Amino acid sequence: MPPLSLDIIIVNWNSGALLRQCIDSLGSALDGSFALERVVVVDNASQDGSASALPGEGLPLVVLNNMENRGFAAACNQGAVGSSADCLLFLNPDTRLSPQSLAPTLAFLRAPANSGIGVLGIRLVDESGQAQRCCARAPTPGRLVAQSLGLDRVMPHLFPPHFMTEWNHADTRDVDQVMGAFLLIRRPLFDAVGGFDERFFVYFDDVDLCLQARQAGQRVVHFAGAAVYHRGGGTSDQVRAVRLFYVLRSRLLFAGKYFRPGSTAIVAVFTMVVEPAVRLGYAMLRLSLREAGEVLSGVRMLWADRLRHRFHSWRNRRAVRSAS
Repeated sequence: MPPLSLDIIIVNWNSGALLRQCIDSLGSALDGSFALERVVVVDNASQDGSASALPGEGLPLVVLNNMENRGFAAACNQGAVGSSADCLLFLNPDTRLSPQSLAPTLAFLRAPANSGIGVLGIRLVDESGQAQRCCARAPTPGRLVAQSLGLDRVMPHLFPPHFMTEWNHADTRDVDQVMGAFLLIRRPLFDAVGGFDERFFVYFDDVDLCLQARQAGQRVVHFAGAAVYHRGGGTSDQVRAVRLFYVLRSRLLFAGKYFRPGSTAIVAVFTMVVEPAVRLGYAMLRLSLREAGEVLSGVRMLWADRLRHRFHSWRNRRAVRSAS
């Protein structure tokens, strides 16, 4: 059986030295047991020069520079264009690979008994080697409502959180979702499902892709026999209000894509009205005016976006009626 071939796709946005460290680490993960065809860095209009003069000596490195921030999903798809590799690895710039990252992972995926696995994640660990909780449950209307109320934080035994925090990730098992920080997918499956849904600018894109893979009859698996360092937070810590906006917006998009109209409406009310009130309450209890301001700013962006969306939908329907 020939070795698997691999393309690695890294989306960068103002990640500073993290991207260079990530690229520097790739060499340590190459042992000749698989064929690395391309390392594609897609830079989403970074302003910090992080994608310039990368240390790609000896690597099949390609850098694509976007004039604007296209978002994570669109940039991932952009990096995958033209790939002929067996597998695609979507890797965050705040990761660092080691000899225990790629070779055992691809060997596991290559085994005939694992031919039904379409998406694979591995253990994400911190500087001390402690495993992060990187696998998650598929969202349901009830789970999203509980998250809006913060019930998954105060009563996790009754309202399990999105990430599987009760499990130490020390064993290999099928899961609903693996995190996009290290997401390995068979390229034919990626092509078959149409790649990432670009309506998700950021967040829920990996949730959606894993769900599409499972709906296509493929398994999503967490492989405990390999690990990669993951810093976490990354560049999203720079823009907390914007991050809140995109989290809530992507939740609404996911609900609209997969839930029934009634459930979608309930999720929308809790996301746009109830959760902001809950977040403001927590901010005031902590006497954090900065946090309260970030909540108000993020929610203001969300309402503006939804009103624009409704207006464009109304205008498009009106144009269709006028043309008929």
